[in-house]
Amino acid sequence: MATTLSISLDVHRIRQQTQEPKRPTHFKSPMIHLPTRRRFKLHCASSKTSPKPPPDLSDTRPRNPSLSDQLKSISTTTTVITDDPPPETQLNRNPKSTWVNPTRPKPSVLTLNRQKKSQYSYNPQIRSLKQFAFKLNECGPSEEAFIAALAEIPQAVTRDSALLLLNNLKPWQKTLIFFNWIRTQKLFPMETIFYNVAMKSLRFGKQFQTIEELAFDMINTGVELDNITYSTVITSAKRCGFYDKALEWFERMYKTGVMPDEVTYSSILDVYAKLGKVEDVMSFYDRGKASGWKPDSMAFSILGKMFGETGDYDGIRFVLEEMKSLDVKPNLVLYNTLLEALGKAGKPGLARTLFEEMVESGVDPDEKTLTALVKIYGKARWGKDALELWERMRSNGWPMDFFLYNTLLGMCADLGLVEEGETLFNEMKGSRTCKLDSWSYTAMLNIYGSGGNPEKAMEVFDEMSKSGIDLNVMGCTCLIQCLGRAKRIDDLVSVFEFSIKKGIKPDDRLCGCLMSVVSFFNEPSDIDKVLVCLQKANQELAAFIRLLEDDETTFDAVKEKFKQILTATSGESRRPFCNCLIDICRNRGGLHERAHELLYLGTMFGLYPSMHSKNKEEWHMNVRSLSVGAALTALEEWMRSVKKMVERGEEGALPEMFTASTGAGTHKFSQGLAKEFDDHVKKIGVPFKQGEDQAGLFIATKEDLLSWVATA
Repeated sequence: MATTLSISLDVHRIRQQTQEPKRPTHFKSPMIHLPTRRRFKLHCASSKTSPKPPPDLSDTRPRNPSLSDQLKSISTTTTVITDDPPPETQLNRNPKSTWVNPTRPKPSVLTLNRQKKSQYSYNPQIRSLKQFAFKLNECGPSEEAFIAALAEIPQAVTRDSALLLLNNLKPWQKTLIFFNWIRTQKLFPMETIFYNVAMKSLRFGKQFQTIEELAFDMINTGVELDNITYSTVITSAKRCGFYDKALEWFERMYKTGVMPDEVTYSSILDVYAKLGKVEDVMSFYDRGKASGWKPDSMAFSILGKMFGETGDYDGIRFVLEEMKSLDVKPNLVLYNTLLEALGKAGKPGLARTLFEEMVESGVDPDEKTLTALVKIYGKARWGKDALELWERMRSNGWPMDFFLYNTLLGMCADLGLVEEGETLFNEMKGSRTCKLDSWSYTAMLNIYGSGGNPEKAMEVFDEMSKSGIDLNVMGCTCLIQCLGRAKRIDDLVSVFEFSIKKGIKPDDRLCGCLMSVVSFFNEPSDIDKVLVCLQKANQELAAFIRLLEDDETTFDAVKEKFKQILTATSGESRRPFCNCLIDICRNRGGLHERAHELLYLGTMFGLYPSMHSKNKEEWHMNVRSLSVGAALTALEEWMRSVKKMVERGEEGALPEMFTASTGAGTHKFSQGLAKEFDDHVKKIGVPFKQGEDQAGLFIATKEDLLSWVATA
């Protein structure tokens, strides 16, 4: 006898009783047909319309409904706003209500039992079938070879034996061949479970088009698509990058009345996140919770990664608070995701707190955890915390792979930790599991290059050559920078020629390094040697430097050529290129005004967007992202503007305070922009003084500048 279940939910009342963390963004309704927040009734009834025989009252054993029966019941009453029922689903229009015990927890439609595997008793026939499945896996890849091997099956093909063989065929090609063979033989009716098993095998092979064809075949032949079918199709589309298809099948799933499970919900969340639809993700998350879904650690990993990609700290904080409110304990994967997200959001303190919480909860970190934390500390220049973490790794025996070792070496290079880097490098040499590679040697070249130790850098270079490890473009750049600062031109040229012969293709960073080296020298012979290298790396840049040296070159010609160079340069290298060109002009006699022209062009082309800021009380200039030559040129240009305003009688428009920020330089081997700036201020007599409360901040009053203009 068919039974019905009537559950009345007041979602609005539940939401008021449950305190939830504040959402990080406004929501809008997604395109998916999800249950709304108004009061609604959910009826579950048997979808079978054929008459049933009277029950056997003598049989008192409990009978659990199958997954198909459960899904049919849900499909009859899913809360979908639609005018006409889909053709593939027949809804029961007259369900009968039944009494529900309020003291017992109601079953959740989102925690349905997954389709159970058939239970086979142990017998020789099952064993022989499994051995035969292994034989089929070992046969040739062609369809003819498979069919020939299939003819040797030890027993007649029945429903159960066919399902067992289908489930044990691992190559998706053979699974598909056997599935099509079953359909053509028509030995028994095709059921949903056969399609599901075949689709799962095809999903491993990322064959979404074939999976979709099978799903449409099920619809056309009247085979029921259950929860597992839709979940497999949706997850396969996501894995293959067909996000629109995943959303399309999810919407079809709701229209046909099949409720999603936790796996499907997490997959659709991931699809929205990969599409960058943050508002849709949060709206879908909110509505899913309202319909009875409890997010798991996988769902929170998706949310954490999404907010981390954009550096949204409020979103990450929402994830942490939401996990606590739902009493979801993070696993290792979720901790790793959140740590990476906090690193991208620039929150090293919160990352450290989360890591300590992870260790205290009994979750041991792995290589990915430690690598993420080392990157965070290195980026924040937390040398003390990074060294303490390293000691904890060694004392606790936490796992360390070569990627983590290289990350630690890179951190030592960023922080200027020479001795620590050497210790770590020697430890890698003695390790049996971690072998030195080109990135390991590149980190050491960076350490010695930043420290101005060309002898050690050349020793590392020679060791690389003897070990047969190729020098990459990053290592070449670090070594050339070190040799250039040490003014060892002949060694620089030898390293560059060696790199070109080894097949290294100079990139924008290497070209910028060569231009930076040009700015170090005043001797024409040394400059010509470096320009020959630059000519081989980038002909346009070398020609442009020659153009700047020509007195007859007009401003319009410089502007047009400079625009072409910036167009052919990557975005992150454009400002460094401009800085280097300004430095070259300032260090060469007679090119001082060219430096001012290049600064003007760089500002016009948007290379220095945040250099100047103004309000009624203060005018501020930030030169932290500029080279020494560019910063001094910016100061001169700024003072020229102030002087012209005073000469025009516009001193009333000037603020009471002028400030310039150079930064303090947190790197151990920082070149000291603040010192160079201070020396130049004294040289030209501008009344700027260093602030006492903040390092790298220069201050001048309006009165002092007016006096300077009057006496200049």
